[in-house]
This record gives sequence, structure tokens and C-alpha cells, in this order.
Amino acid sequence: MTLYALAYAVAAALACWESGGLKNARVWALAPARSRYRIAANVLIPVVLLSWLVLILPPAISLVRSGTFPTLDSLRLPAAAMLISVAHAVLGFAVGCRLPRVIATPILAVTVWITVAFTRAVQPYWPRHVSGQFGTYGFGEVPDLITVAVPVMLAGGIALGLMALWLPRGWVALRVALACTVGVSGALGAYRVAADWSAAPPLSTGNVAMVCTGSAPRMCVPDFNARYLPKVQRDTAKALTVLRDAGATRARPGMITDGYVDGRFQRPSTDEVWRMILTRPVQRGDAVYQVVVKSLKFQCKQVDVRTARAAWLWAAVRTGQEGAYRMRREQEGVDPVARQVEKQVRADVERVLAQPKTAQTRWIDQTLRTCKASAR
Repeated sequence: MTLYALAYAVAAALACWESGGLKNARVWALAPARSRYRIAANVLIPVVLLSWLVLILPPAISLVRSGTFPTLDSLRLPAAAMLISVAHAVLGFAVGCRLPRVIATPILAVTVWITVAFTRAVQPYWPRHVSGQFGTYGFGEVPDLITVAVPVMLAGGIALGLMALWLPRGWVALRVALACTVGVSGALGAYRVAADWSAAPPLSTGNVAMVCTGSAPRMCVPDFNARYLPKVQRDTAKALTVLRDAGATRARPGMITDGYVDGRFQRPSTDEVWRMILTRPVQRGDAVYQVVVKSLKFQCKQVDVRTARAAWLWAAVRTGQEGAYRMRREQEGVDPVARQVEKQVRADVERVLAQPKTAQTRWIDQTLRTCKASAR
């Protein structure tokens, strides 16, 4: 995220330095042979390109290393940041026209960097949204066009206002009035739009290519996990059938989809559609176990660890997911207390599994209803 502030600071500071160089060379006192805008553009092009390099090079290296091709949606933020860099270059050029570059350049660099970067740490939230210091977006999240337009509106309005002061014709008072009108309009417009936004700006989620397969339940995951999906769907359907036959659940979801693509705005599951975080579980092999755990519904608000794990282990053994259960316990960490609890859980479940299936059905039903494992 600090790349944005760095790019803007580079653009403003170097533009200020180049502008000061033109002033020291008394270029503006020479007979006009070219437009002021043309002269300014000639010295600002390298400055802007360098600031763009700050923005583009790090993500470009990451994309090359991962073998990923950017999508159009992913280009919204860098495109907006590139426009804002141009606006900061115009601002720096204007400062360099008036102040000594030796003094103004370092002050401007630090001021721009601090002003932009530290908006992430202040409240209310609107300064961060209008500064161009874009936040971090999760998997499947894409900022709305208005989100990237607001900082462009602020910086662009100020830049256009400064450029209006250089109009070759018109009264000075008229040009100043026009510049103030344009600059203030951009600033007020950006503020009015972003004033009521929360910490998260307007964005859309679920912008991920999905693949689906099977039925009862139909399972959907991001396309990069497509190779795992057929087996996971078959094992999931089989596991749910086993648990229903054992009286452990009545769940019959029509679809199980990966909720990871919903980003920060997770949508709730329904009886028909289960939304679960499946991206990593599908890859590491415990997605079916996650579905098994979700299908077991305890009837009380609080369940002690031993009872919950006994139900989960019993269901894992019955559905062939005992390996995933052990992996989950290892991920949580094993300390002396956890080791003792797990030893008791396994003893409970072994006694239950040694009983007839009808007795196991009564046990799991009682465990889920009373939240007490009766096999202790």
C-alpha cells in the first residue's frame, strides 16, 4: 500500500525540482517559441514515467513469478494511481515555479508521503478514500468505479485548477477565479461522495471464475481448484448419505459453494445453499471433513471440547475422514492438556464404534441433543 504514497511523493518532488531548474535558467523570461504546457510536459514526462515505474514494477514482477495474467478489473487501481501521479506532478511543478527548489523539493516529498500514507490511520474514514492511498483487497474483491474515481476527482481537480492559471489569455482575476472554482469543485465533490463511506469503500465481491459439478449436493469452487472438484463432490455426497443413514443429520444441501470468493462481506448459508471456506481445504484434502462437521448440529449454545470432538471423530471415522480429523487436531497444536483430552475422546469413540449401528444412532442423537457424550 505504501507504493501509492511513494509514487505520488516521487512525482511531486521530482516535478518540483525540474520546475525549479527551468525557473533558475530563466526559461519563462525568454521569448515564447513553444507553449508553456509543451515545455512543462517535456520535463514532466520522465518524472511521470518514473512514478509509474514505482507503481507498476513490483506487481509486474509478482505476476511474472506466479505466471499470472492481469485481468481488466485488476487494472483499475494502478490506472487510477497513474492518473493521480500525473496530478501530483502538476502540483509539484507549480510549487517549483514559486519556491526555491533546494528547499521545496525535500519538504514536498515528505509532506506528500506523510499526508497520503497516514490517511490509513485516521478517522473519519473519508481522508483515506480521497487520498489515493488504496487499501488491500481480498480474493474476488474489485473496487467499484466510484471508489477509484473519487481520489482522481480530488487530485485531478486541483491539478486542472493549477493548469488554468497558465492559460495564455484572459484577465488574471478571471483565471484565478476559474482555477479556484475547478480546484474547490473537485475537492468538495470528492468529499461529498466519500464522506459517508465506512472503512471499506464501495466494492463488489465474487469476481472469480467458478466451476461446478455434481448434484445433491452440487459443489462449486474457483476454477484453479477444478482438478480436485470431482473427487471432493463424490466423497461429500457419500459422506452426507452415510451420516443421514446413521441418523446424525437431516441436511440435504442442494449446493455447497466456496464462500472465500465473497471476500470481507461473507453471505450466510441457508438450508439449501451452504457457503463454506473451501479454497485451502480442497487443496489440502480436508474439505469433506469440513462439510461433515458443518452437518452435525448441536442443540445447545455451548459444547465442551470433549463432547464436540467425540461427535466429530465418530462422524469422521464413519465417513472415512479420520485422517482429516487428525490433521485438524495437529493444526490446532498439541499440548499436554489437549493430548489428554484427545486420549479420552478416542476412548469414548472406540467404545461407541464397538456397539451396533442402532446403538450408535442413539448415541449420536443424544450427543447432539444434550451436548453430553454418554459413552464416558
